[in-house]
Amino acid sequence: MNNIPIKVLVIDDEPPIRKLLRVRLSAQGYHVVEAQNGKIALELLAQRPALIILDLGLPDIQGIDLLRMIRGRGDNVPVVVLSSSGEEAVKVQALDLGADDYLTKPFWVDELLARMRAALRHQLLVHGELPVFRAGNISVDLVRRVVRVAERDVKLSPKEYELLRILVQHAGKVLTHKFLLNELWDDLTDAQYLRVLVRQLRQKIEADHERPQFVLTETGIGYRLRGPD
Repeated sequence: MNNIPIKVLVIDDEPPIRKLLRVRLSAQGYHVVEAQNGKIALELLAQRPALIILDLGLPDIQGIDLLRMIRGRGDNVPVVVLSSSGEEAVKVQALDLGADDYLTKPFWVDELLARMRAALRHQLLVHGELPVFRAGNISVDLVRRVVRVAERDVKLSPKEYELLRILVQHAGKVLTHKFLLNELWDDLTDAQYLRVLVRQLRQKIEADHERPQFVLTETGIGYRLRGPD
């Protein structure tokens, strides 16, 4: 942490959850502000938090609608969603509306902290894209378009490289099937094409493409690239 605490807006109607997050996040050096409903949350956005933790089950405004409002204002603040629903459709909807990540209640605070760090790193990448991405023994030079695994150059097809570039630009963030299909193809909606492309990419950059360590599957939702080292 630097000397200026990172401000986190916690939006949740459950006092025990807010207290837990206030105590644990404050102990990590974050400055926590709280909202128990959507109306207060919208007012607190004026304080320009660096990250939002958003519960979808709010009493006045549905969390999904609040997320839509936040993104509708052009605010790109990272949002980590908390949901008591394990339904994949709910998670996909939140991610497609611009959430950076999600956790299903009950959750481990340590995992939430890791997701927060990944979302904040992704924000830095978006605003100042690193010319070279490194994770493990993989490096991707986005300027020279060179991909290396264990110090050897890897030749990718144009479509494989495009998929990897998108994953790198959003490293650590869950990307839905719909998002990736829209980015890679103009008119395809069948996720099977994406699965084939992901398999091809894994065969070239993973030590064991059946047990990937870098291009990770979010079952029923999409894919996530392991964050940079």
